[in-house]
Amino acid sequence: MPHISYSELKNWHHCPFYHKLVNINKLKVFEGNEYTAFGTALHSVCEDLLTEEVSVPKPELFNQKFRDEIKKLKSEELNKKLIIDMFEQGGKLSEQVLPSLEKYFDDCEVFMAEEKLYEPISGTDDYLFKGYVDLIIKEGDDYHIIDWKTCSWGWDSRKKSDKMIIYQLILYKHFFCQKYDIDPKNVHTHFGLLKRTSKKNIVELFKVTSGQKRIDNALELLHKAIQTIKSGVHIKNKLSCTSGYGCDLYKTKHCN
Repeated sequence: MPHISYSELKNWHHCPFYHKLVNINKLKVFEGNEYTAFGTALHSVCEDLLTEEVSVPKPELFNQKFRDEIKKLKSEELNKKLIIDMFEQGGKLSEQVLPSLEKYFDDCEVFMAEEKLYEPISGTDDYLFKGYVDLIIKEGDDYHIIDWKTCSWGWDSRKKSDKMIIYQLILYKHFFCQKYDIDPKNVHTHFGLLKRTSKKNIVELFKVTSGQKRIDNALELLHKAIQTIKSGVHIKNKLSCTSGYGCDLYKTKHCN
C-alpha cells in the first residue's frame, strides 16, 4: 500500500518536480556528511538513554555510535578538525539529555521512543502516513511528543515558527492520536534542540502550539500533495531553485 512521510511531503512542498526525481525516481542527491553522522549518532544515543540501562559512560556511548557513522562516509572528503570537535560536543550533549528532560517536565515517564506510525489517511482510498516519533513522554493524562533536532547554536524565532517545520509535529500528533484513540487536547508537541556549538542551554526544549486549526491546515496540505502525486503532475516550483538554502539539483543535468 502506498505511503507518504513528512520528509516526502516536505520535498513535494519544496518542488513537485524535485519530489518526482527524489521520491519516485529514487535519484540519490545526498550521500551524507559529518553533520548527518553526528545527528544520527546523537539520536541513537537519546533513544538508548530513554529505553534501556546504559552501562558505559554517556560520552563513550556517543563516541561508539559516531565512529560507526563516520565509517560509512568517504574518508577523503571528511573534515578531521570538525570531527574531533564533534566527538567532544556529542559527549557533552549526551550527558545533558536526561537532566534537561527532568528539568522541563515535573513528573513524567517514557511512554515510547521511536514510536512507529503507519496510519490510514482519511479521505484517501489507499494512502498511509508513515513516521517515527523520537520520544513520547506521559505526564498524568497528558502525552508529550518530542522531536530531537541537532543544530549548531540553535534556531531563531523565524525558524521556530516555520510552518513546514512545525507540520512535522502536527502530523505526528494527529496520527498518534488516531493510532491510540487519544483526545488531541491531551497531546502536546515540543522540539528538542541539541545545540552542538552553544555555550549554555545546550539542550533546549520548547513547546509548539498544535491546535485543531493547525492540524486541519497540515492535513489539507497532505491531501493536496497526495492528489497531485497520484495525478502524475510534477510541476517545477522555480521559486525554490534559489530561495532559502536553494535546491541540490539546481542547474544540474537532472534539472536545467
